[in-house]
Amino acid sequence: MNKKTHFGYKEVQESEKSKFVGEVFTSVSENYDLMNDAMSFGMHRLWKRILVELAAVGKNDVILDIASGTGDIPKLISKEYPETTIFMTDINYDMLNGGRNRAINESFSSNCKFCLLNGEQLPFKNKTFDLITIGFGLRNFTNKEKGIKEMRRSLKKNGKLLVLEFSKPVNPFFSKVYDWYSFNILPKLGSLLANDSDSYQYLAESIRMHPDQELLKNMIIESGFKDCKFYNLLNGVVSIHIAYND
Repeated sequence: MNKKTHFGYKEVQESEKSKFVGEVFTSVSENYDLMNDAMSFGMHRLWKRILVELAAVGKNDVILDIASGTGDIPKLISKEYPETTIFMTDINYDMLNGGRNRAINESFSSNCKFCLLNGEQLPFKNKTFDLITIGFGLRNFTNKEKGIKEMRRSLKKNGKLLVLEFSKPVNPFFSKVYDWYSFNILPKLGSLLANDSDSYQYLAESIRMHPDQELLKNMIIESGFKDCKFYNLLNGVVSIHIAYND
């Protein structure tokens, strides 16, 4: 029998989740950058910049960015480290195509390669990458443990994994304000700016179903990484996990 998993607060067949997630991101792809700025008051750009700083990118690193979307993280790396090689990837064609077009239009495509792929089934040899990054994509995986193990397999010895993802606020009062904002304001913003409240309702729900900071840290270590630590941003609304391969 097929196993069940969560699609937001709904329970669906594991085999169907990627299709439902794909429909969400096809729906939001045209207004993705506008909505990211509106939802986070532009702070997602700062969070991604912090991720790149923490990554300590090497001059000639070979880098895999999973769930690249419109390419914010590859752009930051490409501009600052032009001698790296960056695989810019996404499971959704519309998102990847938008990112590729942006890379060409904004002149950061020269050291980027573009791949349509599933982060749970990486089509790369063992120990290919010096660095793997994923920003706001892990919570949409059907099987997070499988995806993390694939990332570890694809990393070189002493390679780094950085995961930027929504997490759990530390302060209880702030957490209540954040919940109110997520379920009352985000869907309205989606309706107003993108004519799509349902997709942003799912995004809010998917954040709540994602493991918190400590659970994700344990999941990463149990997947075989030798060390993992995390940094909370904005009281834990967002966290960055850094893990090192053995």
